[in-house]
Amino acid sequence: MAIEVEIQDGVGELIINAPPVNALDNAGWREFADKMTALGRNPEVNCVVIRSEGRGFQAGVDVKELAEDGSLIVQLNRGCYDSFGAVYDCPVPTLSAVHGFCIGGGIGIAGASDFVIASEDATFQLPEIDRGALGAMTHLMRMVGVQKARRMLFTCEAISADELYRLGGCESVVPREKLRDEVMSVARSIASKSPAALRLGKQAANGIELLDVKNSYRYEQGFTLELYTTPDSQEARDAFVEKRDAKF
Repeated sequence: MAIEVEIQDGVGELIINAPPVNALDNAGWREFADKMTALGRNPEVNCVVIRSEGRGFQAGVDVKELAEDGSLIVQLNRGCYDSFGAVYDCPVPTLSAVHGFCIGGGIGIAGASDFVIASEDATFQLPEIDRGALGAMTHLMRMVGVQKARRMLFTCEAISADELYRLGGCESVVPREKLRDEVMSVARSIASKSPAALRLGKQAANGIELLDVKNSYRYEQGFTLELYTTPDSQEARDAFVEKRDAKF
């Protein structure tokens, strides 16, 4: 198995562990998509952390497998599409904890997440043109904006975690040895919130992303009203008024 899953305190961890560089083959991408989807559907999971073991976060597709059998490209493309979609469409918030290299498909995973926390040693690169390919530009633009994304696409150059932070592409940068602790602390904080509010909030956030401001707010108001009718919403308000911790 290239993908491991752990669940604790409302947080699901999806761990990429495919030595030597966490590149995923056709089966690996299918496994990622399926396990990510399952985590999102698990009622015991209120937040998902995507992280990796080893030298770096993720190095895209297994180019060696593709070189041996070019007919796999259609399946690999579907696997990447389903994997990135499973991250973006996950019903609960998703955090990517990125260390070392984040290349190609790694950009797709991180860029589909709700936000990224990176280690100081992290680098981000879209070397697709140098590999005779294209892909994940959509997700890179969510992280760095159009002009920087195009430069990275055309030059295939990498940027540091500090540069990504400057561009607004990650939420914070921390020492490598503190990455998991920092991400899990944030994830546990999120997971302690109302399950209903998190799920409606995620759906609303995705829904408003590409709309104009007025229509976005109107769309968001629909979810606000829906949440307001739930018991969790009432409990949150009661707890605030009574100056106590909410119980969900």
